Amino acid sequence: MTSEVEDVYTMPDLLFIQESEEAYRNPTEVKMSQIVLPCHANHCGELSVGQLLKWMDSTACLSAERHAGCSCITASVDDIHFEHTIGVGNVVNIIAKVNRAFTSSMEVGIIVTCEDLYTDRQWKVCHAFATFVARRTEAGKVQLKQAVPRTQMEQMEYSLAAERRRMRLIHAEIITDLLSSSTAQLGECQEYQEAVPAERTRVESVELVLPPHANHQVSTFGGQIMAWMENVATIAASRLCNAHPTLRTIDMFHFRGPSHIGDRLVLKAIVNNAFKHSMEVGVCAEAYQGGEPLRHINSAFMTFEVLDSDRKPRTLPRIRPEPVDGKRRYQEAIARKKIRLDRKYIISCKQTEVPLSVPWDSSNQMYLSYNNVSALKLMDTRNNWVLTSEKNKVRLYTLEENHMLCFKVEMHVSVAAEQTFHLLSDLRRRKEWDRHYEECEVIIQVDEEDTLYRVATPPVSKGRKGQDFILLASRRKPCDARDPYLIALRSVTLPTHPPTEDYTRGEVLCAGFTIWEESSSVTKITYYNQATPGVLPYISTDIAGLSSSFYSAFSACSHFLEANKDSPAALPPSALRHNSDTTVSLQEEQ
Repeated sequence: MTSEVEDVYTMPDLLFIQESEEAYRNPTEVKMSQIVLPCHANHCGELSVGQLLKWMDSTACLSAERHAGCSCITASVDDIHFEHTIGVGNVVNIIAKVNRAFTSSMEVGIIVTCEDLYTDRQWKVCHAFATFVARRTEAGKVQLKQAVPRTQMEQMEYSLAAERRRMRLIHAEIITDLLSSSTAQLGECQEYQEAVPAERTRVESVELVLPPHANHQVSTFGGQIMAWMENVATIAASRLCNAHPTLRTIDMFHFRGPSHIGDRLVLKAIVNNAFKHSMEVGVCAEAYQGGEPLRHINSAFMTFEVLDSDRKPRTLPRIRPEPVDGKRRYQEAIARKKIRLDRKYIISCKQTEVPLSVPWDSSNQMYLSYNNVSALKLMDTRNNWVLTSEKNKVRLYTLEENHMLCFKVEMHVSVAAEQTFHLLSDLRRRKEWDRHYEECEVIIQVDEEDTLYRVATPPVSKGRKGQDFILLASRRKPCDARDPYLIALRSVTLPTHPPTEDYTRGEVLCAGFTIWEESSSVTKITYYNQATPGVLPYISTDIAGLSSSFYSAFSACSHFLEANKDSPAALPPSALRHNSDTTVSLQEEQ
């Protein structure tokens, strides 16, 4: 658990920036502070990750129950990435609060920091998002009340929680598809001299669930199950390297069923694959009672490293998988490693880094789509925009932050929000209202919510080339009344569509529309663009008030929407979404 950790949610990692409003405290917030004693530590004098998982789960559960007003159970915990170890004598501070409630489930954000009492130094250890489900009461299924965001930070987390929930719901299906397609391309396992047989790393342990292992609902404490899983995974990793391993990451925990006092919990772990500096351990938990068959409770994949005296990763021995299932796990571990690296690159890279365009393929689609939508939602929750100009109720705002210029254009139309969403999603109709739109080609219809386009725009001035863009367009319908319709854009690269001599390849960092329903017939439309350096010359005249191209484009957009407010949708939802955002973002990128 040191510094090389891949931070899957870095963009939304504004997660727990401390609010300056000391007088306000989120009513669901729960804090836990624990001093690390020798009984909590491993033989290296570092806090056991299993113990940390128990403390995190307890804190998050108390937050969930504070909001729900009834008992709650852990449904899942998103990927956790440990940035630092924690020594004996340090203080662990855990903060948990409900980011958003859905029908009977809620997302709880958790952040863990470490404190050195002798130096007053504090540092972040990890953060996670856990999903809790309210248990049925005698009156039936619980209908949770909404978590009402009060601050800008809470509004941001509330908005992003809907996108994270979408990822969780499709996570298993997408990972299964990716692994099946990836393993077919990986070929046979390589044979290494002096490789360690995977069977040597196999661990199986049985735990009897006793009253101290149960929570206040008489079910096995979720944090205890995760701690037992971490224990057997650590033993398996140790058998490969004959040393004490350091846990780096844990893939999502997903509880598939409960266990109770009196159950026997069977925990199994084995090293699936070993790479140069890391290894993946697969671990599962199954329960039974008496002569009944095993019930699958949980499974996870944990990545370990072995650190030398300078805290640098050591080179690990290779693994020789067992036939059939072992080779399958070996190949799937390679695919999961690729997914982790894609995820790290896409979501962890800073917005100011180049290249802006990330290569697209099926293995990173979920994370690119998440990042695309999340970036737009982050801009939508900012509250320090400056009104630059207004003409006929079309307002232009700017925001300069971290050497990056962002702007938004805002207007109202007398058109239903859903119809506005469909019309603006159809990029093929963009030329009906935007003179900067020249051509659009659908490259890949990925699914109902994501499409890849090539869009071309004409030259800004004589003697210059036009620009073209390869865009991932992601659209979302509202999760509930507190969400807008959303159309998000970002540039990607495709080997099949390299830059050409006829056009200058442009890049869209973050752009798109949010569409808010203010009444059944009035809709607020906001267009956002996080401008790249190439865009600045184009938009500077508008910001200076020397041009009316913003007003002209959005005035034409308003007329287009109102003229077509009763027209039936011409395209299926999957094709309708992206055309609109692209051109504005593209014209601004010229």
